[in-house]
Amino acid sequence: MKLVTWNIQCGRGCDGVTDLPRIVAVARQTLDADVFCFQEVSANFSRLGDGADQSAQLAALLPGYSAIFRPAIETLDRDGSLHRFGNMTLSRLPVLQIANHLLPWPGAAGVRSMRRHALEVTVQASFGAIRIVNTHLEFHSAAQREAQIVRLLDLQQDASESPRQAGSRHDGPYESQIVAASSLMCGDFNFDVTDPQHALIDHSDRPGLNYRDAWTADRPGRPRVPTCGIYDRAQWADGPDCRDFIFVTEDLISHVRSIDVNEATDASDHQPVAIELAE
Repeated sequence: MKLVTWNIQCGRGCDGVTDLPRIVAVARQTLDADVFCFQEVSANFSRLGDGADQSAQLAALLPGYSAIFRPAIETLDRDGSLHRFGNMTLSRLPVLQIANHLLPWPGAAGVRSMRRHALEVTVQASFGAIRIVNTHLEFHSAAQREAQIVRLLDLQQDASESPRQAGSRHDGPYESQIVAASSLMCGDFNFDVTDPQHALIDHSDRPGLNYRDAWTADRPGRPRVPTCGIYDRAQWADGPDCRDFIFVTEDLISHVRSIDVNEATDASDHQPVAIELAE
């Protein structure tokens, strides 16, 4: 299974140009992936990207992929027009189940914040069913971000302790459910590798299968590569940083064959991160 995760900043590059075809071209050049996980996809917000339905545009640009977009934010204006913002997962592997988890959003007085979510898409890989969790955590509030991390770990513990195999029937909701214990969680976590919040995930020790940083699992001691701020110094005044990660459950560590960052592109303020898993 080959996967690319990327915060695409609604398609806006460091040159200020919104260009979704460029995003898709760079993503595919990074890795001919079976699964693309994009964060910051906008639909009908005029200040983001070009104001269009980017989920529809991305689906059209990647024919042959099942396109799944779910919003963290979904609002209607006075004219009844729908405005959405969230994450999108596109898969050419068989999709078994989809779930959208709204993450905690506790009050944070005086801190700008927005609703966050995790898009969970269960796919059938050659070595079994995997829940791919595509997420984007809070930027401004560390307290909100920590609550969101705890919720993500709760979801993994629930799945790990009570896995369910999908039935062959889809004539009713009870028969068609699947919960895979194995999981890959990726996205823009808005903490760096030295932050204690990274350790909350990477050193978690809950019942069942825990997440581990795939970068460390693949090559222990390998220098970390920045995933944002390489080219956009206006938004990242402190310079390059690493905020985008891929975590895999412990049973998948032996399946990791490679993980890399495309440092060459400035098509977004973040860099694509690519991973390959095999039997």
